[in-house]
Amino acid sequence: MATEGQPVKAAPFEYHAPETVEEAVALLAEFGDDAKVLAGGQSLVPMLALRLARVERLIDLNRIPSLRYVSGADGVTRVGAMTTEATIGASGELRQRVPLLAEATGHIGHFQIRNRGTIGGSLSHADPAAEYPAVAVALDAEIDLASVRGTRTVRATEFFTGSFVSAAEPDEVLTEVRFGRGQGTPGWAVVELARRHGDFALAGAACAVWLDPAGRIGSLRLGLFGVASTPVRAFSAEEAARGLAAADVNPVEVGRAALSGVSCVSDVHADAGYRRRVAAHLAGQAVARALEEAGALGEAGVLGEAGPVREAEAVREVRRG
Repeated sequence: MATEGQPVKAAPFEYHAPETVEEAVALLAEFGDDAKVLAGGQSLVPMLALRLARVERLIDLNRIPSLRYVSGADGVTRVGAMTTEATIGASGELRQRVPLLAEATGHIGHFQIRNRGTIGGSLSHADPAAEYPAVAVALDAEIDLASVRGTRTVRATEFFTGSFVSAAEPDEVLTEVRFGRGQGTPGWAVVELARRHGDFALAGAACAVWLDPAGRIGSLRLGLFGVASTPVRAFSAEEAARGLAAADVNPVEVGRAALSGVSCVSDVHADAGYRRRVAAHLAGQAVARALEEAGALGEAGVLGEAGPVREAEAVREVRRG
């Protein structure tokens, strides 16, 4: 509820609804810094309504049907930028081809938010506490950006440059995200700490693992969110686990290694030391659940569940450790 004197309507702006990517980038080229792109709007619209942000012109991408799709071929899965989070979560194709992305979707806000939020909007917003950026970084996704100059591709590991800051230029529109497919028996898990379901994560981890026929780790990918100014890829922890038999992996050690060299942030919700301890615990949990999932798939061919971790549960586990 708004307090007395608090604005609840956006400041006036001009509204544009292009129907093609070409029209959208032409508008951005024409208006420059005066324009802002609207994708899902689940972050931008509240900021405009509270006048925490102001725009002269709003360019709405929701009427560009060519940006809504999921397709896969030759081991590559393509997701259009305006594909909603609800569509991603309900896609059987994505659950099979990029299960970590589908798994992360259920942790995003509430279903009303997922009905409007888009993968392109989430990545462009570059919130370091969001799930999709961490998944993109963990899976080394490729991100396409379009402008009147043409299209360029940026790897997710290079796309997020700061808190709510990305490598996209002001006149560029994010158009597509591509995910490669790992080799072997897959396992995946997303574990996060939030005060309440639907709140932003104070810390979280997204893990994907692929086991070879001998039960050894062919590849392990681990992304952290909510701990630093950008999503973090735990390269050193991944490398240490590669080639090990799944039974020989110590998830607690992997979780601790994941935080090595990470500069955790402090804010009103948690200090850096707390985030480091919790993130290490969650990273270990994510690795353990991903390995368990890979084993379940290998034996029974069924999908498991890795639900969200509530703050009280995580704190109890951290204190025990």
